[in-house]
Amino acid sequence: MTATPTPHILLVEDDEVIREATRMALERYGFPVTTAADGLEGLEAFHAVNPDLLLLDVMLPLLDGVGLCRRIREESQLPILMMSARTDPVDVVSGLEAGADDYVVKPFESAVLVARIRTVLRRIRVVPSAPASAAAPAAAVSAAVSAAEAVGTAPAVAPSTVRSFDGLEVDTDSMEVRVHGRLVPLTPTELRLLLELTASPGIVLERTTLLERVWDYEWGADTRVVDVHVQRLRAKIGSDRIETVRGFGYKLRRPA
Repeated sequence: MTATPTPHILLVEDDEVIREATRMALERYGFPVTTAADGLEGLEAFHAVNPDLLLLDVMLPLLDGVGLCRRIREESQLPILMMSARTDPVDVVSGLEAGADDYVVKPFESAVLVARIRTVLRRIRVVPSAPASAAAPAAAVSAAVSAAEAVGTAPAVAPSTVRSFDGLEVDTDSMEVRVHGRLVPLTPTELRLLLELTASPGIVLERTTLLERVWDYEWGADTRVVDVHVQRLRAKIGSDRIETVRGFGYKLRRPA
C-alpha cells in the first residue's frame, strides 16, 4: 500500500523568531514546511510549491495577510489558517471574509496549532453526515436491490446522489454544487457547511452544532467563524436560501 504523503505547509510570517520557531515545531510533527517573510514572497511560494495548507499571518509587509488570502482565493480552494496576535473582531472577520477557513490567536502552543491544522486538513476529505431520517430510504433501496437480485431482475430506480432545492443542486458523490446549472466552486469548509444544511432542510441547526460538525470543535469556540462562512455561502448560492433564526442558528429554506 502506498503511504499517504504528509501535507506540505506554506508558512507566511514576517517575524523571523516566530517564523523559525513555528517551522521547527511543525517539522518536529513531520510536516514539510516552506516559509516566506512577506505577502509577495508568500504569493510566489504558493505558485512554486503548491502547498496543501497555508498558515498565514494577518500583519505582513508589502502585501498583508488579508490581501494575500484574497489573491489566493481567486485561483485556489487551498485550506487557509490565519494567525494573528490581535483578537479585534474586525481583524478576525476580515480574515474570514477574505476566504480563510479558520484562525488561531498568537501566542499558541505548538500542539494546539498542529491540532487546528489537522482539523482544517480533515475538512478536505468531506463525508456528508446523513440524518437519521435518511437511513430508512437508504435501507429500503438496499432491500429492493437485494430482492430484485434474488429473482434475477434489476432494480427499477437507482438511489439519487443529488440533493435538489429550487435550482440548487448538491451532488454528494462528485461533491459538485450547481446553481441553475452553473458550477459553483466552494472551499472544503463551505462545502461541508452546505452538506450539513442540505441534509436537514427546514431544520434549524445551532451555531454550536455546526461548529462540532463542520469545524470538529467539541468545545465552546468563536461562533463568528460560522456566521462569516454562512455569509460567504449565501454570496455563492443565493442570499435567500439560508435563513437566520435569531438566537439559535441557521436553516436551509424549503422550496415554496
